[in-house]
Order: sequence, then C-alpha cells, then structure tokens
Amino acid sequence: MKKIFLHISNVTELIEKFVVISSILLMMANSTANAIGRYVFGKSLFFSEELNQFLIVAITFIGFAYAVRKGRNIRMTAVYDSLGYTAKKTVSILIAIISGVLMLYLSYKAVFYVIELKDLNRLSPALQLPVYIIYAIIPVGLFVAGIQYLITFFMNITHKEIYLSFEVIDR
Repeated sequence: MKKIFLHISNVTELIEKFVVISSILLMMANSTANAIGRYVFGKSLFFSEELNQFLIVAITFIGFAYAVRKGRNIRMTAVYDSLGYTAKKTVSILIAIISGVLMLYLSYKAVFYVIELKDLNRLSPALQLPVYIIYAIIPVGLFVAGIQYLITFFMNITHKEIYLSFEVIDR
C-alpha cells in the first residue's frame, strides 16, 4: 500500500512543482515585460494584470496541495503540543480524514462552479480566454490536497508514527 501512495505522491508532486514553478516564472517575466514596456516604451501590456491574476489562482491552489504534501499547511499546535502520544495520534487521524473529505467535497463543488462558468460562456476581458479553463485549476488543486490528506490518514492508521503528511513524521 505504501508503494501505491509513494507513486501517487511522486506523480502529483512533479505536476505541482511544474505548475508552481512555471507560474511563478511566467508571472515574473510578465511583470518585468510590463514594467519595461511601461517605463521604457510608454505602453503597458494590456493583458498583464489579468494574466497575473490567473497565475495567482494556479499558484494558490496547486501551492496549497504542495504545502499539504510537505506538512507545511496551517496547524494550530497550542493544544496539540501539550497532548500525549495517543491523543496526538487521534487528533492527527481526525484532522486528516476530516480535511481530506472536506477538500474532496470542495473539489466536487468546484467542478460544478467550473461547469457553470463554461455554460455561461464567460470570457476574460483582456485575453478573451474562456474563464472556465483558467478556473479549472481550482478543483484540481483541492482534489490533490484531499488525496494528500487521505494518504496522511491512511499512513496514520497503518503506522505507529504520527504522520503530518506522507513525507513528514511528527517529532
């Protein structure tokens, strides 16, 4: 079972890294080109702000999934740190399963939002791209985060250690 989780984790990690790195690089190139155009040539790129907005959406949702994978998501540890092993293990299991199910549910709902955007035939103002294509990254990011939480849940119920993610053990 751990081999399957490792394979899923490795494949999704490659995709997450590619999307986040390429989005950040594209945002940097876009912002730089826009600044040069504005200050050197007196003309801004008409699509620059819109493109950066779309890239921020991709970075946010795919970056969230990556943070869950690395155990770097937001955790409230004030009470958790004072608990004993059994209570910590129980809390970790509950957090992982509840968060996983919630992320999968939000992903499911986001799919309907994207379908609604497609049905409305909305286009972005500057680039004239179908908006649903841009926002399709939202259910993908939520789905991958949900899978990561569920993998953490299974790691916690099948191993003695307390897992914060597939890769990170609570010390």
